[in-house]
Amino acid sequence: MELIFFYLIAIVAVASGFLVIRCQSPVNSALGLVNTFFCLAIFYVMLHAPFMAAIQIMVYAGAIMVLIIFVIMLLNLGTEARKRYTTGVVWSAIASLLVLFNVMYFIKRGRVTGAEGDITSYTVESVGHVELIGKALFTEYLLPFEIASILLLVAIVGAVVLAKKEV
Repeated sequence: MELIFFYLIAIVAVASGFLVIRCQSPVNSALGLVNTFFCLAIFYVMLHAPFMAAIQIMVYAGAIMVLIIFVIMLLNLGTEARKRYTTGVVWSAIASLLVLFNVMYFIKRGRVTGAEGDITSYTVESVGHVELIGKALFTEYLLPFEIASILLLVAIVGAVVLAKKEV
């Protein structure tokens, strides 16, 4: 039953990803991306990571998509501004299939090394997912976290400057 549910969600995720690149309207493409983010959150729940699923929905399906929709509406992208070329879609589909076949080949031919990290399942159960992620984020990965926030701020300011009309 769980395998059937996985395949169902996987099909929906792939179909939503396809709609992201095939929709004529940028807003419809963004909605397809939101649906893909929700499917990824369901995958996190299936992997017993509910915190990551909640973060996936709040950060990506919520905040980032609001930012993307805001930029789309601010730049006033119409359907005529986004011409679709079938050759680009065909070449990207061929490249995607090659990557998929390579990944499947290496997964089939690979083997598990047996290496273990510092955090065991006992540590996760006793301390908790949220506390472990918070400690790692604000101690070990604080600089990359701050750099990512500054890059997002620069992107927002750049979008506003580009969309600004002559006064």
